[in-house]
Formats: sequence, structure tokens, C-alpha cells
Amino acid sequence: MKHGDAMPVCAIGATLGEGPIWLPSDNALWFVDIKKQRLHRYNPEGDARLESWAAPAQPGWIVPTVDGRYLCGLQTGLHHFDPASGAFTLFAEVEPDLPGNRLNDATVDCRGRLWFGSMDDDERAPSGRFYRADGHGIAAVIDGVVITNGPAVSPDGTLLYHTDTLRRTIHVSRIGPDGTLCDTRLFVAFDPEEGHPDGPTVDAEGCLWTALWGGWSARRYAPAGELLQTVRFPVANVTKIALGGPDGRTAYATTASKGLGKADRAAQPHAGDLFAFEAEVPGQSICLAKPIGPEPKHSTRS
Repeated sequence: MKHGDAMPVCAIGATLGEGPIWLPSDNALWFVDIKKQRLHRYNPEGDARLESWAAPAQPGWIVPTVDGRYLCGLQTGLHHFDPASGAFTLFAEVEPDLPGNRLNDATVDCRGRLWFGSMDDDERAPSGRFYRADGHGIAAVIDGVVITNGPAVSPDGTLLYHTDTLRRTIHVSRIGPDGTLCDTRLFVAFDPEEGHPDGPTVDAEGCLWTALWGGWSARRYAPAGELLQTVRFPVANVTKIALGGPDGRTAYATTASKGLGKADRAAQPHAGDLFAFEAEVPGQSICLAKPIGPEPKHSTRS
């Protein structure tokens, strides 16, 4: 790979690829296909390059935990996942009163707190929320969003970037010591011809990568909001970037074929595949999710 070239590395043909995360302990990239309800593990080396598991509901993301397990966000709530058996065990319902919502995208900060979002599966109602999950339980911290993406956290753990995809905006909030958010401001806004911002991730320098749905690209922004780099793709719908590989400088990207007509699919034969390109700056060290407090009867607001 050359700098600036996004190349397909694994033919998945995902309807809605999402949630990529590189796990150094596993030497592999984990990601999901939301609409096909599949969880994937891609190993760029070795014989078994791709393993897949069926999920019992639409999956949005997977993260590792401090006790060596995996935690997944499904439409039905938070689940523990066992790769050996393929079993998903429900840990906590998040929005039992909103059956039309599903979970979408997540990250873990340096304190082991899990941040994740929900959204209307029909992509119409502003019923989506961002949540914080920690030793105190699960709490909604932002609401009124149709399609949430991210969040992503700065290397020092003080800033939370959160995307409102339909409004074409990324905002950034300061994270207080107790996990509350304050000083929210606009980070970057996109014009219609640029596409919709999708999943964000933050590298070791504190710069933000965002995928662009309908934008044929991914972009890297400085902490002050200055556009630093654009990487072009041969597919329209790029959904999220994850930085990994042996030196942390391989940028993996999930994509989607969702919404493409017959002519578009013919013109984009790699839509839904996994892509990669070289990044000059590595990603952050992976943080492990700490235990979440007792399951609340319903999520609280803070």
C-alpha cells in the first residue's frame, strides 16, 4: 500500500459494515455487518484470515473488557460474547421502551468507561442517544439525535467527539472527572456534496479521522478542526476507520453496499468490502472496558 491509496483487503460484501477495532492481543481486526447480523474477525496474516459468527440481533460494535471477555452492543442491549461457543449472553437492556432503536458505534476511554450511541433503525426519528457506561451504571449524556456515530475520545481522555450524521456535524465536548460533559462546541460541519460524516476515531496525535457516507473518502482533521488529509475510496459509503497492524499505522475501513441500486453496485464492485491504507500516525493504545455497575431498570440522564 502507498500513502493515500485505499485498497480492498478482504471481500466481505457487507450490507452495512461497521465498528472496526484492532486488538493487538489478538493480532486481528474485529468488525460487524449490522444488517446481516454478523460479527467478523479479520487476521491479515495466517491461514484463517476471516472468521464470522451470527448474532441474535443487529450488532453495532464489539470491545474487549478488563476480564478478558468481549462486550457487544446489539439492538437488544449489551451482551457478553464468547468466540469459542459463539454464544451471546445478555448483560443489560439499554432502551427496552424503544424497540425501534438499535445500538450504533462505541469506544472505551482511558479510564475504562464505555461510550456508545443508539439510533432509530428507520433513520427518521430523533430518538438516538449517546450513553456512558461505568461502575455507576448506564447513563444517557446526549439525546435528540437520529443517527449517532462515534463517540471517539482524545488521547488524554478529556475530549469526547460525537457525530450527528443526518445534520452533517461533529461536535466535541469536554469530559469532566465524573464523566459528565460540558463546553460542547461544533468541531466540523459538512456541505451536502461532501457526504455525511460516519464513524470517527482519534489517533495518537489527537487528530480525528472520520469516514464519509456518500463521500467516497475518509478525512483526517487536526484538533483545531483544520482538514489535514483526504483519502479517496472506489466506493461511496465509507463507514469507519480503525488504526492497527503491527505498528498501528495500518488504517482499516469498513464500507457498505446499503442503499445502492443495481447500477451503483455494478460500478462499485467492492462496496461493502474491508479496505486498508497506510497512515503516517498510529492509533491510540486500546483501552479495556471496566465492569459496568448494576443494570438500571432504565437508563438515567446525567
